Amino acid sequence: MARQAKSRTDEVSLKELVAGAGTGIRRASWVSALASLIWPLQAGVVALAIASLVTGEPGPGALLAGASFALLGAARAILNHRAEAMLFDAATHVVTTAREDIVRREMRTTRAASAAATASLATEKLDMLVPYITRYAPARARVMTVPFAILALAFWQSWAVGLVLLVTGPLIPVFMALVGIAAKDASRRQLADVGSLNDLLMERLSALVDIRLLDAGPSVIAGFADRADGLRAKTMNVLRIAFLSSTVLELFAAIGVAMVAVYVGFALLGALGFGSWGTQLSPAAGLFLLLLAPDYYQPLRDLSAAWHDKASALAVAGELAAARAETPAPLLGRGGDAAPLPGEAVITLKGVTVDPGNHPIRYPDITIRSGESVALMGPSGAGKTTLLRLIAGLCSPEAGEITVAGHRLDDTTADAWRARLGWMPQAPHFLNASLARNITFGQDGDLERALRSAAVDTVVDALPAGLQTRLGETGGGLSGGEARRITLARAIFAGPDILLADEPTADLDAATAEAVMAGLDAFSRRGGTLLIATHDPVLAARMQRTVEISPARQAARAMIGSDA
Repeated sequence: MARQAKSRTDEVSLKELVAGAGTGIRRASWVSALASLIWPLQAGVVALAIASLVTGEPGPGALLAGASFALLGAARAILNHRAEAMLFDAATHVVTTAREDIVRREMRTTRAASAAATASLATEKLDMLVPYITRYAPARARVMTVPFAILALAFWQSWAVGLVLLVTGPLIPVFMALVGIAAKDASRRQLADVGSLNDLLMERLSALVDIRLLDAGPSVIAGFADRADGLRAKTMNVLRIAFLSSTVLELFAAIGVAMVAVYVGFALLGALGFGSWGTQLSPAAGLFLLLLAPDYYQPLRDLSAAWHDKASALAVAGELAAARAETPAPLLGRGGDAAPLPGEAVITLKGVTVDPGNHPIRYPDITIRSGESVALMGPSGAGKTTLLRLIAGLCSPEAGEITVAGHRLDDTTADAWRARLGWMPQAPHFLNASLARNITFGQDGDLERALRSAAVDTVVDALPAGLQTRLGETGGGLSGGEARRITLARAIFAGPDILLADEPTADLDAATAEAVMAGLDAFSRRGGTLLIATHDPVLAARMQRTVEISPARQAARAMIGSDA
């Protein structure tokens, strides 16, 4: 039951995914079917021409038959080419749209998603939709038209041949349906392994320095080899199912064509006097039926070959739908540049409630005055970081209102409000660029003041190339405290009125924590508004106020400390 529900969900997701190009796909698929329907006309021309040569009866001359066959073949080739071009354009549109949606969603959310899983989904997995659109969709259209047209023509010439085709044809879709269930499950497992192997690669790359220091290279390589062997086995299982289905299809098709050939041969020899409509089967009719029989099964062959393409597309659509469902509410605003929001930097929360998924939190009504320094304290999971994200407009509350600089914080004001903010995350992230670019992002400003304010000048002096030292995305070569001070310098360099800092002294030794706190104090003394989420009582004591976030599920409470 669960498998059936999952299958239906994936089917719906796949239809929604290709809906934007649905008209183009349907039109191209029917053009492909029309091209296939030209073959019975060609077969009729060939059969009449050869029968006239064999029996001496009147028929189309060789020149006329050849010209007719060539013209029909050219028309068929043109239609097939046009259908393939339309299908490729439709596939490109679907994949590009889905890829842009993934990138846009990642840019507008702040979830801690796996970069490897997202990259795998946006590239190699989405590309699996191309064979589904370019091969499965037209094959399905041909199966819905060509066999029925050929079956009607076969019954028109011989009810015996029509019965042979009628009996052997439906066996193929039945078997394909049975194989399709296994193929879809195998494809889903294989895609899951592709994503997990990408995740493992990114994890090992980020820990490359530690791996070398610990001399763990051989064990890491062995782990990769084991995972790669597992992926190889799952990939071969998908291919095994595909080859099995093709083999059985060819068996049924060969049996059907052989039965038609045996009947036509004995009927033309006069050994069988039944099967045609009142008269002996003519040579032209016999040749016509022999030429039609393989093409009766050809659309089914094409659909079988493309059946695993649908299984892969369903798995990709299901994964994409799951990723969209797991994506939290997007950040407020467009996420672009904007002029700073005018007004005094006063922050007010009234009746704000959020539900992060594990328990709802109702924050106290808080007003943070311009130039004030406030510490948010409470146990892990109480909602301190979420409150910072709410104030930064990186997420929206379930209920209540946040007012900043006299304006309601919403999509129309969030970008302008963030232009006044500095952000110091708990987990620093860096560009694969120089230290200077990681602080300035290529903008002009007083870099020296930012370095001094965050006590980063000593860090710069210790680096081999100073400000031109290249940092990796994980800040290779920097200690945790140095990385925190660089993010503080980055925030100060932007010249914000308000600085939001998430656990700025966590996991730091006393001396390093003091350097970070001194930089925060310097920002506060210059009149900046400072809001810090922390577990550090020493840091909290240096703030003017403390807001205690209660671990209770229903509410949080505020406590006012002494002025610093």
